[in-house]
Amino acid sequence: MRIVFMGTPDFAVPCLHALIRENYDIAGVFSQPDKPRGRGHKTSPTPVKQLALQHEIPVYQPENLRDGHALSILKQLAPDLIAVVAYGRILPLEILTLPAYGCINVHASLLPKLRGAAPIQWSIINGDSETGVTTMFMEEGLDTGDMILSLKTEILPDETAGELFDRLAPPGAKALKETVALIKSGNAVRQKQDDSLATYAPMIKKELASLDFTKEPDALCSLIRGLNPAPMAFTRIDGKVLKVAAAKPADGFFGKPGEILDEKRLIAGCGSGAVELLSVRPEGKKPMTGAEFLRGKRLAPGQMFTRD
Repeated sequence: MRIVFMGTPDFAVPCLHALIRENYDIAGVFSQPDKPRGRGHKTSPTPVKQLALQHEIPVYQPENLRDGHALSILKQLAPDLIAVVAYGRILPLEILTLPAYGCINVHASLLPKLRGAAPIQWSIINGDSETGVTTMFMEEGLDTGDMILSLKTEILPDETAGELFDRLAPPGAKALKETVALIKSGNAVRQKQDDSLATYAPMIKKELASLDFTKEPDALCSLIRGLNPAPMAFTRIDGKVLKVAAAKPADGFFGKPGEILDEKRLIAGCGSGAVELLSVRPEGKKPMTGAEFLRGKRLAPGQMFTRD
């Protein structure tokens, strides 16, 4: 079976690796254009591109998929199947209908729950107890295609989005490998999604990361975990940004939303209780514990975190 793989970040790397190990004919890899990364802002290849080049697989990085250029490349590559994993681009109909076996996608949720761009982050933000990966045949709708396989996993109590990304990547590769084998053998069973059960996971916007201390402690802690490592939740104190990487409910403390409530632990009032900010990063400084920040800043109970 001749396959074109489309993917960009670390999450997609095990999936491409799985297809390579199975000795499929990988005709080409599509990945997002290279972008400046890291502190030096040097342009570097995407993780998927790096793996493809290591195996001497041709890599294509079109700026868009709708000007006919990508379609022309794909017609020359003549894939039987296109496998898409966290590519970051919407495939137009002329590409979706090009391969004989169609296009399949590995989506990081238990569809039809959390359709959209950020299912891993939203599974944590929403306080879900489980998630997983689903493979599906792609169509024009937003993650609405017929499902093939689903693999479930529990979301751990203190797990961050970054940690869940890493943990879901191997099951994603396993599901893709099994799905391609089923398609090749003609045994892939299509399962229609129940649209009435659908929920959505839109792109994460910066305004979501600004902590609203009127929310309940559990909701705030879930938001902080869901936005770690990026874009990272934040608040402000004395007009300066304070990023927050980890927090927990602070039992027995009560105060106004955003009010600092303790001299030794970085505890702030919220909702009907309070949260302790465990790991923070002040503007222009390195990460530190909340207690270390409190000692260095010399904040007093009664001072307020703000949103602007």
